[in-house]
Amino acid sequence: MTAFVLVPGTFTGGWVWQEVAARLRESGAEVHPVTLTGMDDRRHLAGPDTDLETHVDDVVRLIDEVATPQVVIVGHDYGIHPVLGAADRRPERIARVVHLDAGIPQDGEPAARLVTDQAVRDRLSGPAVSDDDWRIQPPALDGWQRWGSTAGVPEDALALLSDRAAPQPRATLTQPLRLSGAASELPSTGVLCTANGSSIAIVQASVGLGDPRLKALTDPRVTFFELATGHWPMLSVPAELAEVLLRAAAGEGHRLAEAAGEPPPHLRPFLLDPPEQHRERVGRIDLHLPDADGPRPAVVFVHGGPVPAEARPTPRDWPGFAGYAQYVASLGAVGVTLDHRLHSVGDYGRAADDVSAAVDLVRADPRVDGERVALWFFSGGGLLSADWLASSRPWLRCVAATYPVLAPLPSWGLTDTRFRPATAVREAGRLPIVLTRVELELAEIAVTVEEFLAAAEDCEAVVEIVDVPGGHHGFETIDHTEQARDAVTRAVWSVLGHLRS
Repeated sequence: MTAFVLVPGTFTGGWVWQEVAARLRESGAEVHPVTLTGMDDRRHLAGPDTDLETHVDDVVRLIDEVATPQVVIVGHDYGIHPVLGAADRRPERIARVVHLDAGIPQDGEPAARLVTDQAVRDRLSGPAVSDDDWRIQPPALDGWQRWGSTAGVPEDALALLSDRAAPQPRATLTQPLRLSGAASELPSTGVLCTANGSSIAIVQASVGLGDPRLKALTDPRVTFFELATGHWPMLSVPAELAEVLLRAAAGEGHRLAEAAGEPPPHLRPFLLDPPEQHRERVGRIDLHLPDADGPRPAVVFVHGGPVPAEARPTPRDWPGFAGYAQYVASLGAVGVTLDHRLHSVGDYGRAADDVSAAVDLVRADPRVDGERVALWFFSGGGLLSADWLASSRPWLRCVAATYPVLAPLPSWGLTDTRFRPATAVREAGRLPIVLTRVELELAEIAVTVEEFLAAAEDCEAVVEIVDVPGGHHGFETIDHTEQARDAVTRAVWSVLGHLRS
């Protein structure tokens, strides 16, 4: 018999697992939903001293009471913190740890770091300001989206979520998680909810970027599943979730590939082979210079992310960006690659400052015609285009975007309206926009592109779409097809055309 211990996230109690637990029991499993101290019908037990260790103790006590020798322990959202704390203390009792749309917290990290509501993150980073500030009030009925996508949750279930929500003791989110390392040796499974902005493809790409913290995810004992729903799958797809948990307990699931003897996708060759041009490094930027006299127009290529700070080579040296820059230089314009500091989703402000400083540096270079500049954004860097769309600059002749993220993904918790291109495009006027769209885009990103295009159409923005049939996210180093080459050529010539007009 498989025994499950189900630990809920912020504001909720064991009741949230009711339908999932019933289906697991129907399959013959033993199920133990957890209501942590201070939550739901235990809310009267909460106080200023209720912290993460309190909740770790709750889970440890329950594990000790279960007669089954080993349990599969599931943590949703915040619940992964007490789950890992308990697994670290009782590793011999744990058959598998399941991260249900949850992060991978490390030793010394508080749960506040993974809170998606930016306003709450900001509040938790400061001192308590009142006697009642020891607890965080749950969101209103229309505010749950700030804690994760509510896609798929029926209206009555969302209403019940609000009715039964209890304040979250502040110290459960601010006290650092303490781990000895024992839990890291246990088999684990990640269940990713794609409507909340996570997917196996995104995790695989992140591993390929070289983040050392993610290397462990390629261990064969680590598996993954996807659910096409939002952040509360126990309410939106309980039957599917129960099935996934049973399969996870059996060791099933997708395993990430670790490239053997070949570079990761972003370090493979560029799909074109332009003539080699002179390249010069100035601070955080590289100038790819044409063989031409006099100041030339420039195209600044802005990479996506987040990219781990430890990633080597850095993006300006990736074959795709260097390939684009060499190509435009071979056609008579200055190609610019740069490194900006988008290392986490909280770094967009800093990255925007880096891009602005790089543009100033490029425009001041005597080899550049500072009155003819284009900015070209890729992937997660697409959010950085909002600053440039929203304000008129006569020297900015074109904004381009390739497989861009054009709205913050729900799991990012990025509520700053500054980084919303779908809003900013309404201020773009007649600024030309060249958007390269791939047919096989990740669903969670494709939604943001459609939102942007709808807003652009509504305000009659000037958008040229370059489609890549059969193209993937990052197609320039993945899809060496005629359609892909044609798309790059068309997009580059379009951007250069706007610079020369």
